[in-house]
Amino acid sequence: MGQVIAQKNTPPAIAASSQGSQQYLTFTLNAEVFAIGILNIKEIIEYGTLTEIPMMPAFIRGVINLRGAVVPVVDLSARFGGKPTAAARRTCIVIVEINQTVDDIDLRQDIGIVVDSVNEVLEIPPGDIEPPPSFGARIRADFIQGMGKVDGKFVIILNIDRVLSVDEMAQLAAVGGQASPQDEEQSG
Repeated sequence: MGQVIAQKNTPPAIAASSQGSQQYLTFTLNAEVFAIGILNIKEIIEYGTLTEIPMMPAFIRGVINLRGAVVPVVDLSARFGGKPTAAARRTCIVIVEINQTVDDIDLRQDIGIVVDSVNEVLEIPPGDIEPPPSFGARIRADFIQGMGKVDGKFVIILNIDRVLSVDEMAQLAAVGGQASPQDEEQSG
């Protein structure tokens, strides 16, 4: 199991600035810098042993045992349609807490995401966040919450609820696990 690199100890009300700025964890994935709101992040752990689950979509890397809880781990690069992340010395798993409603039931799920490296925590004022581009991005537009301006460069701020939509990932897993109708016709 991986070593804990960082763990959130600050209550969300104190973590957010009183001026409306929000803090974001930035990380690198395929040489691009992305950001996630710090309020969604529980902890960051070193990339360790994963248990692979058969018949899962390629972007679900497996599960880890996080203090007795089974936590699915998503390969963000594969989720964005790229090649799977190759584990390296700085590869980390960011544990994100997702609250979603599926079939009128509120779910709280911890999900790990594999990133190439974690960079830093930045405070980005709302005035420095531009709307997501309608074209030219390498990932789905609905995955992007906004484009944060940091030191003259743009950082892609992810809409983590869309990226890690439990409902959508469950549908993709169900489709991946089913045989195609042609396969069923040929066998029957």
